[in-house]
Amino acid sequence: MPAISSDQILEALDPEQREVVTAVRGPVCVVAGAGTGKTRVITHRIAYAIAIGVTDPSKTLALTFTARAAGEMRARLRGLGIPNATARTFHSAAIKQLMYFWPYSFGGSFPSLLTMKSGAIAEALNRTDSSLAPQTSTLREIASEIEWAKVLEISPDEYVESALKAGRTSRIPNNKNDKTNFEDISKVYQAYETLKHQERAIDFEDVLLLTVGMLEEDRDVRERIRDQFRYFTVDEYQDVSPLQQRLLNLWVGNREDICVVGDAAQTIYSFAGASSAFLLGFTKRYPKAQVIRLSRGYRSTPEIIGTANAILRQGGMIGEHGHELASMNDHGAKPQISKFESAALEASAIAKKIVELRARTGDHIEVAILTRTNSQLDILERELRAAKIDSQIKTSEKFFERTDVRDAMRVIRSASVLPSEGGDWYGDLVSVLRPFGETDYVHAFLALARTMREEGTTLNSSPTSLRTLLRELEDRAEQNNPPTLPGVVLATLHSAKGLEWDHVFLAGISDGILPMGTDIAEERRLFYVGLTRAKSELHLSYSGTASPFLTGLLDS
Repeated sequence: MPAISSDQILEALDPEQREVVTAVRGPVCVVAGAGTGKTRVITHRIAYAIAIGVTDPSKTLALTFTARAAGEMRARLRGLGIPNATARTFHSAAIKQLMYFWPYSFGGSFPSLLTMKSGAIAEALNRTDSSLAPQTSTLREIASEIEWAKVLEISPDEYVESALKAGRTSRIPNNKNDKTNFEDISKVYQAYETLKHQERAIDFEDVLLLTVGMLEEDRDVRERIRDQFRYFTVDEYQDVSPLQQRLLNLWVGNREDICVVGDAAQTIYSFAGASSAFLLGFTKRYPKAQVIRLSRGYRSTPEIIGTANAILRQGGMIGEHGHELASMNDHGAKPQISKFESAALEASAIAKKIVELRARTGDHIEVAILTRTNSQLDILERELRAAKIDSQIKTSEKFFERTDVRDAMRVIRSASVLPSEGGDWYGDLVSVLRPFGETDYVHAFLALARTMREEGTTLNSSPTSLRTLLRELEDRAEQNNPPTLPGVVLATLHSAKGLEWDHVFLAGISDGILPMGTDIAEERRLFYVGLTRAKSELHLSYSGTASPFLTGLLDS
């Protein structure tokens, strides 16, 4: 694919976006509100810097927090004619370096990597005198606590005191107090670490810890990595943990070619060790940093953005921790707030509303139902099924490991070696996928292909064969980053971060559910993230007593 000219890269950018893209020398801090074109700006800035000779594709490293976001960055960079710039998650970048330098720095073969903690934690639980029950929710809670401790570099011996000092609340389903539960978790944490050592295994937190240790102790390795990557971009910088920041410092060294992008109003992972302090304190570390705010919202209607702004004002978050957005879109419907006597009636009404919505606008509109907890999704899924509405719960299922998906990709791979008839590669794709029927993955592949075709046409670089699509699918398979599947999406507010839909239903916004726990500011930010996922219509609902977050909205 031919490279895009620097003038083309700057086309269709608003003044603030262009300011970011042309600020090719760091340090740069971009405060990007929800839906302001953050990913577009990041990728265009990298492409522009390469186009004018400021950096080389092989020297750039773009870091983010999900495989999906990293895959989207790579796809957009390819569309800009930059096929070999590196965009990875922190863990992916770290493990690649750790595996490469392991024989040199540590000696021997690379240890096995625990991709799931539950099995090891269950075994560790059996080795202790803890009375905790080995049920799924308990194992998940212990895993979260261990992850929190490790990213803050808290040892098992320090865990109880640190957890109490941080005001953490145990969600383990029993009648014990927090301190007793923390003491039990500490025992399991210690047994878990011992078990890993005996089995010569490491987990994802160990990957970061070991990479940090390797870079701090081995000057030769540190210098080789710093020579490899010289131009850094960090997405979602408000979600960086102290351990990730420590690793970033080692990668960057005393250089200043770093651009960070984030929004303190979207900090929703403090419970996992993330801190917006690094974003808010960026100018203290780099006094000469350029700070650019993106405030023009391109995702949502003025009515939706107005509601989101009201939530920020309600929490006193306008200013350092967030800023109001201005919608660039046409006006739409005012967000609806509905009260129900029970969660069952609420779920039934939402399903009925979606049936009406689809009758009015068609089956292919993007719809999501978002809740605070996973358990709230069960009744919603049942009601959708009863209404004969396809749905998908956003989970960690390995989409690309499905046999039918592999078969479809095999057919695409075979077709990609032949020239397209009349240059119509999309038509060829429709033809080769026709035998697979009207399946979810076929719709997903075709939707992805249409998007790539449209983006390619916009940039005057439309792909001429199926090879580009195949490369995109293979890249997504490697990163476990599936394309968007059809059907109503059911997701928690946390898992919806970074996504968007035409119509969003925020369900179960009841007192005692949202906010949940003691960190009211974090819960308010979580609500804000949920609101800003909607593009066209936003429906808010609750049963029983309304969440205090709805109070001002109900009065307005």
